[in-house]
Amino acid sequence: MRIHAIQTGWAQIRRNQIIARKEDLFRLVRTLSDQEWAAPVPIYAWLLEHPEGLILVDTGQTARAADPGYHPRWHPYFHRSVRFHVRRDEEVDVQLESIGINPVDVRWVVLTHLHTDHAGGIRHFPKADVIVSSAEWRAAQGQWGKLAGYIPQHWPREIIPRHVLFRDGPWGAFAHSMQLTSAGDVHVVPTPGHTAGQLAVSVSLPDVEIILAGDVSYTQDALLHDRLDGVSLNAQRAHDTLQTVRRHVLERPTVFLPAHDPDAATRLARRMVVPSPTPDPVRFSG
Repeated sequence: MRIHAIQTGWAQIRRNQIIARKEDLFRLVRTLSDQEWAAPVPIYAWLLEHPEGLILVDTGQTARAADPGYHPRWHPYFHRSVRFHVRRDEEVDVQLESIGINPVDVRWVVLTHLHTDHAGGIRHFPKADVIVSSAEWRAAQGQWGKLAGYIPQHWPREIIPRHVLFRDGPWGAFAHSMQLTSAGDVHVVPTPGHTAGQLAVSVSLPDVEIILAGDVSYTQDALLHDRLDGVSLNAQRAHDTLQTVRRHVLERPTVFLPAHDPDAATRLARRMVVPSPTPDPVRFSG
């Protein structure tokens, strides 16, 4: 099974969004009021060439995100705290064609969550089996969805997603899962916190597991040090998810791939697993 990192442009966000304290009740306010931009981060989607069919995890961002009116003018986050830099030739359909993949041949599209930088390219896959968690779909609808940072007005009407309910029992440290492939080598697991119904995808290879993590954390380092981002709506659930994911990836050799980690493509190419924590030095007395 081959896995491709598909970079659909760049995003630039405020520094306070990248790392925040769990106990900080004003995380979102600090993010919106932050005046300092962080370095641009990649926007990754992931293609799995699986024997049972092509699997795309997230669809990345659309070049239309920079068009006037694409985001609500009244929304403070989109107009103060994020900038997207995506050319039309960086969108996911063009990227797939560049590696010899016709987008119409994608069998499954699994969306970790419905923020625009993860679902912005969904229009290119009207024939795919589109999978999203039921909690995420509910959270993204209507005016409340727009207020929470979703853009339901741009979802293609002809695409009716399949809702994951996670009824297939435990998978590693995760109490619930959904087995996607008949071979049992691709599982969808719940990772709520950044959004109400975020999910991640686990891919089992002969010698290593790959976790396609969406925005569980922005980097591997943030996962290992329990650092929340500045826009997670439920800090406690995000913290609990970090604990579960960290336990899972440390129990088995795992390559951890968040969607915005600058080092993710390199870790995938080199199969670089999450390092075990360095034990504290033993101190002797006497």
